[in-house]
Amino acid sequence: MMSLAFVVQPTLRKGQQTLSHGSLSVLSRTLLATVAPHTYMYDKAVPVKHTKNVHSPRKPLLRDGYKSHQLPIETLSSSCNVYQAEYFNSGLHLEPPDLDWKYLCDSKHTEEIEANICNRKGVGDIRKVVKLWEQLQVSANVDEQRCLKKELNNEAVEIPNKTHPLSPVGDDSQARLLEEYGTKVEFKFRPKSVVKIGQDVDCLRADLVGYTTGPRSYYFKNGLAQMEQALIRFTLKKLINKGFELVSVPDLIHPEIIEACGFKTTGDRTHVYRLEPQHHSNTCLAGTSEMALAGMFVNQVLDYSELPKRLAAVSRCYRAETGTEKDQGIYRVHYFTKVEMFGITADETGKESDQLLQEFFEIQKEICIDLGLHFRVLEMPTQELGAPAYRKLDIEAWMPVKTFYGEISSTSNCTDYQSRRLHITYRMQEGTTKHAHTVNGTACAIPRMIMTIVENNQNRDGSVDIPGVLQQYMNGNRVLQKPDHPLRWQWIKLLRGKQGHKN
Repeated sequence: MMSLAFVVQPTLRKGQQTLSHGSLSVLSRTLLATVAPHTYMYDKAVPVKHTKNVHSPRKPLLRDGYKSHQLPIETLSSSCNVYQAEYFNSGLHLEPPDLDWKYLCDSKHTEEIEANICNRKGVGDIRKVVKLWEQLQVSANVDEQRCLKKELNNEAVEIPNKTHPLSPVGDDSQARLLEEYGTKVEFKFRPKSVVKIGQDVDCLRADLVGYTTGPRSYYFKNGLAQMEQALIRFTLKKLINKGFELVSVPDLIHPEIIEACGFKTTGDRTHVYRLEPQHHSNTCLAGTSEMALAGMFVNQVLDYSELPKRLAAVSRCYRAETGTEKDQGIYRVHYFTKVEMFGITADETGKESDQLLQEFFEIQKEICIDLGLHFRVLEMPTQELGAPAYRKLDIEAWMPVKTFYGEISSTSNCTDYQSRRLHITYRMQEGTTKHAHTVNGTACAIPRMIMTIVENNQNRDGSVDIPGVLQQYMNGNRVLQKPDHPLRWQWIKLLRGKQGHKN
């Protein structure tokens, strides 16, 4: 059987920036499906024979055939056409999710799925999915079938992932303590917050930033700006030494990619910044590099021999979330830098993705131990899994000023939730294909890690001891301390006469 890929020839619209001559490569089309593209239209697709190395990471393969991918249930296959027009309008061609229809629409599983939905905050209506499926079976009207198929897909994508048997049922109060490392620092003085220390040593500005930006914003300066870069370099060196591939990712992502990863881009529950479509096409600011890393493999068929894949990225993360008084300072902000881990595994034994989850988790623990933190590990309950996660492990570090354990890292096994929506599959040697599994984890979320380090390593004189593993990345400095001549800010109000200034 001949494998097919496509060379897509774009037609530029009037006033559009010029694209390079010739056709867009398969790789270019894959990237354009992820990042904000120039405005273009697909005119035609020309089948091209691939070489034997078609499945190499440098030559991603699109789905076999330009026509819509067939859903497992034959009567749903034509529903793809309903979605294509919508995605073409945004410059993105993403087929409807390749869901496990046999499982979802079999009434034998309805109560099991409904119980899982109830345990996970109650989002999704499996009985409506089954009802729409039954209506579709008896419908003879083509227009009615199209409407039913579209509504069925819209309802079915709301159903959350299955839940790991070890995940506790309930809200965050039901999280189960798995491990605890280190001990709490016993201060002989009243510890200061990271904001107060940062101001004293002229390394952080978290107040009076509204003149430039807005709430939940900050400036790292001098020592903390160096510590930010030190944490990144320390973490990346560890990941690269463990075989991770470093990827520089885009910050602008199509909402369809974000939704396929399990994050809402509309409604009251969204934490996603969406740009104005009339000025920026149809794109959002990425809340995590997980979105871009997953989108990098959209519509690809990987070779089994390539798996598992381990990717790492450093990115700016943008989140339009709010918080409580406890979250003031730099604990919960609208933007921050994060080092992310992302993995893709096979699903032959049913254990591959959980093994990669454990691998990511051990790396997270190693990073925290190397930095000398006191932290605990939690098995997260069902209401904290979101829609995509099958299982989630969190690491919470002790925050001495606010006297609570705050989340600094998490890792999730999403099994085939994301791959079914993004059409990420792998091919065995005999030619059969199967949906891959995806795993993600935070290697280092910079502001919270800095908050934990600074507050736990502070001294009576206001200085901060720098963890030994970071000193080589900070010019050998061992301590953050007050500068000899700190910069002082004094805000003044500019007064003008009624007539204003004259030239």
